[in-house]
Amino acid sequence: MQFIQLLISGVAQGCIYGLIALGFVLIYKATEIVSFAQGELMMVGAFIGVAVMAYLGFPFWLAVIASMAAMALLGLLLERLVIRPVLGQPAFSIVMLTIGIGYLLRGLVTMIPGIGTETRTLDVPYKDATFHWGGLIVGAEQLVVIVATMLLCALLFTMFRYTRLGVAMQAASQNQLAAYYMGIPVQRINGMVWALAGMVAAIAGLLLAPITFVYANMGFIGLKAFPAAVVGGFGSLPGAIVGGLVIGVIESLSGFYLPEGFKDVAAYIVVLIMLMVRPNGLFGERLVKKV
Repeated sequence: MQFIQLLISGVAQGCIYGLIALGFVLIYKATEIVSFAQGELMMVGAFIGVAVMAYLGFPFWLAVIASMAAMALLGLLLERLVIRPVLGQPAFSIVMLTIGIGYLLRGLVTMIPGIGTETRTLDVPYKDATFHWGGLIVGAEQLVVIVATMLLCALLFTMFRYTRLGVAMQAASQNQLAAYYMGIPVQRINGMVWALAGMVAAIAGLLLAPITFVYANMGFIGLKAFPAAVVGGFGSLPGAIVGGLVIGVIESLSGFYLPEGFKDVAAYIVVLIMLMVRPNGLFGERLVKKV
């Protein structure tokens, strides 16, 4: 029973990692950019949810919609004003730019009086609720994370499989030049991908907030989501979720069964093993470039 309890906890945490890793993969597939600002986008989304509930009196469901809309707009602005002008520059420069965006967002949040310097809580309707099955006790926060992740994955699958926008995003991610010649507005699609990544980050932040707290440094969880994207395969959307689950479960089990300190490095040990055994990840494609 203790093992099952740890497994559920690891799956819930892994879903958060997977959602943040989805943002990594979405942006990478569309623009071949590794955005290290994804954790901070999650943090900003959580703060927006707290702010609209605390100061505007929004109910939780409306705060979720408002946070997603605000993060979609922020993603669009970042792509249009910051990322697009530097496309074509060396990859290292763009990666450093995304790291700078993360630090900038964190700094701007901490400058907001009464919000950024404090640890906040997100008042959700299911706070502190628990479910009992025999000797198993599961928090409602964990169940909501798991169910919400499953629903979001189903929605993303439907969008990419059956809508024109989703097909256009897939085409642009495969070959931007060919997609452009076929009449697909690649630049607009890239902006929409950043908007989608921002919305996913907002959902991850609002799901994580009831389990932990909302604070300026909560974006550092993105450093655990990056190994999830690597384990799953950096070009695979399902791989991002599976990689997150792998990291979350291993982290949960190692924190209980192994000596203290192993939990903090477990994700990176898994990444090292994966890079040695299967460098392209669990669902990654092997690409060969001829010159």
